[in-house]
Amino acid sequence: MSGTTIRFGIVGCGFFGGEFARILQELEGTSVVAVQGGSGRSTARIAAEIGCDVEERLESLAARDDVDAILVASPNHLHREPVLQAARNGKHVFCEKPVALSSEDCLAMTEACRQAGVRFMAGHILHFVSGIEQIKRWIADGAIGRPVALHAERTGWEEPREEVSWKKNQLESGGHLFHHIHELDMAIAVMGPVSNVYLAADNVAHRGPGFGDEDDVLLLTLHFAGGGFGTLQFGSGFRWGEHYMKINGTEGAIKLDFRESVAELRRAGEPPVTIGLYGGQEDEDRRQLYARMDGGVIYGDPANRPPLFLRNVMKREIAAFRDAILGKPVDADKALLFDGTAANRSVAAAEAALQSKRLLAPVRPQTG
Repeated sequence: MSGTTIRFGIVGCGFFGGEFARILQELEGTSVVAVQGGSGRSTARIAAEIGCDVEERLESLAARDDVDAILVASPNHLHREPVLQAARNGKHVFCEKPVALSSEDCLAMTEACRQAGVRFMAGHILHFVSGIEQIKRWIADGAIGRPVALHAERTGWEEPREEVSWKKNQLESGGHLFHHIHELDMAIAVMGPVSNVYLAADNVAHRGPGFGDEDDVLLLTLHFAGGGFGTLQFGSGFRWGEHYMKINGTEGAIKLDFRESVAELRRAGEPPVTIGLYGGQEDEDRRQLYARMDGGVIYGDPANRPPLFLRNVMKREIAAFRDAILGKPVDADKALLFDGTAANRSVAAAEAALQSKRLLAPVRPQTG
């Protein structure tokens, strides 16, 4: 590091990668030295905007002496090699979700960073939303007793597009289950490790020109090792779109409503407690976003900046990574993001779900 400034290289300058570049160039104690990406258009635009170098080759970026950490925000199927290259060159790594599309890759990536003695962080951003932090405190403090049943939906409808994004290609994105892995990650964070999973899924409503080949209806059932069950619904084949999570416990329940940007705690004999997910203008920004779209199906445009509610949480997320590199203590509720546990558990559960779909039978996730 140069003084107390952590110098970053960024792989992938799309919707999130480009915004992370802006944040790192402005955040105290960080800077962006160089960016690297496949298509080149977004990469060149971001480099010109923030004033940094462009590296044509991943190997060149990872080998730079003036790079201390690498942020990986490339398409989902291209995460493994940048993480391994970073580890080989002694660079700390932040990897966007989903960390990988297979347990084999995920374990290889996290183990490479462990052996290299570098910090690794999985970019599961929901853990930095203030309302979700409060939900986790409620649960840890026993406000709803023992969680026993969880249900989440992230559904909506999509029309055909003139250009089909890689995000609609099952092999490149992993489909909704991987690309929208937040709800699965949160279910595991709340309920604990998954003992087995069953998935019914297919591409039932979106076939032909203008669509990819990902499943557009996914109905997932989870059995948790500590007891309790979960059901999750994902996809773009739902005309009645929803985006929420309900957590039912032995003493109460919590509803996390992403559309209205609120969380509500209910306990028998007590008035409900309602909080905003973000606080202030961010909650209104999220409500306005949902007023313009259907359900929880969102794909960002690299030419546009993310909305305010995302930008502010991204700042908190990357500041936590900076602080961890500097040796500051990691918050207890974020520890699983730094030791590979959150990445490996969620990827293993998603991978097992796709195996279950093919086998028409429950599958036990393999977490190593």
